[in-house]
Amino acid sequence: MNGAHTSIPISDDDPKAPLLSANDSPVHRSGSFRSTAKSIFNLKNLYVLLGPILCAGVCYFVKLDGPSGVGSRNMLAVLMWVFTWWLTEAVPMPITSMSPLFLFPIFGIAAADEVARSYMDDVIALVLGSFILALAVEHYNIHKRLALNVTLLFCGDPLNPPLLLLGICATTFFVSMWMHNVATAVMMMPVATGILHRFPMGSSRSAAETNFCKAVILGVTYATPIGGMSTLTGTGVNLILVGMWKSYFPEADPISFNTWSFFALPMALLIFFIFWVVLCLMYCPRGSGPALSTHLDKTQLKRELDALGPVAFAEKMVLAIFSMLIFLWMTKNITDDIPGWGALFDDRAGDGTVSVMMATLLFIIPNRKQEGEKLMDWNKCKKLPWGIILLLGAGFAIADGVNKSGLADILANALNFLEKAPYLAVAPAVCLVSSLITELVTSNNATTTLVIPILIQIASIMHLHPLFLMIPGAVGAQFAFLLPTSTPSNVVGFSTGYIDIPDMIKIGLPLKIVGIAAVSLLMPSLGTFPLLFLFCFSILSLAL
Repeated sequence: MNGAHTSIPISDDDPKAPLLSANDSPVHRSGSFRSTAKSIFNLKNLYVLLGPILCAGVCYFVKLDGPSGVGSRNMLAVLMWVFTWWLTEAVPMPITSMSPLFLFPIFGIAAADEVARSYMDDVIALVLGSFILALAVEHYNIHKRLALNVTLLFCGDPLNPPLLLLGICATTFFVSMWMHNVATAVMMMPVATGILHRFPMGSSRSAAETNFCKAVILGVTYATPIGGMSTLTGTGVNLILVGMWKSYFPEADPISFNTWSFFALPMALLIFFIFWVVLCLMYCPRGSGPALSTHLDKTQLKRELDALGPVAFAEKMVLAIFSMLIFLWMTKNITDDIPGWGALFDDRAGDGTVSVMMATLLFIIPNRKQEGEKLMDWNKCKKLPWGIILLLGAGFAIADGVNKSGLADILANALNFLEKAPYLAVAPAVCLVSSLITELVTSNNATTTLVIPILIQIASIMHLHPLFLMIPGAVGAQFAFLLPTSTPSNVVGFSTGYIDIPDMIKIGLPLKIVGIAAVSLLMPSLGTFPLLFLFCFSILSLAL
């Protein structure tokens, strides 16, 4: 024996095992108990319990009159549960978004099959196809090539900072029209910071250079949501609005891609133009060109563009598929007098039909890089934002539940006092409230899901077309410009370190005011006077 002590493990069934091991002392057990108690009784777990508690409280204490009182009460209880989890994020938002799948059948609101159908319809198909195409654009660096070409085009000789800023912001606006806001911000911000890395860092940077850096980051940050509101695919908020319109008013004409663009694009262009003017006035004064020109060398920009190499076959095919998708979206339904290609299929094809069909081509066409390799494969699609897709489905399910349970009628009766309120007083208030909820409480998608059912009832009481309030509520939820935590694009911009909260408020506050005024004043006229579309384009052309 060498005297070394060898520990022999003793099984729990050994009769010679000590009843109290050294690691199971009272002190150790006390510390373990406190640790366990702390892990159980924390704020997040209390929020988890808060949802069911509020739900039970509504079921027990709230009594609603009418033949559908029980169903309406149950729907209100489910809303309390779901929105509590959404607002506190006690449970991950995608998981909360699936809760109607078990809550609705349990509370007798809808059958399981009916609820499940809300999670896969034409709008969800539109989102899926668009996201897959966006991943293809990102994979082949098409966005980076576009940004470098635009920077070279707008750089000017000599350098014109406002014009360059317009080029960067306009590129972001355009990309955000076709891709989700989060994807656009994540893709375009490295392009913007790549340009700014040419400037000195820290205290060696001049005032003109500092202001231009802030202007570029603020421009990309805010051009993202402004561009996103102009098309259906730019943001989930627009898709939630369209889905709820279809759910509440199935007999009405659906809001197609073409219809929404014809309405929202002029408004977004007007807001974008004013935003660019404000940005230039505050951060790009005249005479700043010479101080910046030494760092923005066209030769270096061309060198980076050349490093990407010639446009490959795969890039050309992705661009061709994307262009074909836009063309098919815009021509499915043209006017009442000029039917689009959708008439060939008795209007059975939707925007989602086109989106998925074009996305499918990405998995069929070879990329000519490796033998047998296609433009896209399923491994590249693992970054699909399933959380957003589930949130959309939850919004549609809630809209159906509020309508079918009778809760919508009870809300309408409770809002009778708004019958004589003027539209120009209610619409700005709706925009402001939606934007503040997004700023301070939850995401713009969740805000839209929360306020749209209420706004439909308010519009009914005021004898207004529902879209007159639904659209300000949905678009207003996208006017969250003041805080870095308000939206993911704000987070992306703030995380670069070039801007701080006072900068965001300095630009965000006037932008919020302009946005609310534009939506409130133009909403009654945009659908009536199509020439406003040309008017907005003429303004932008004059600016260029």
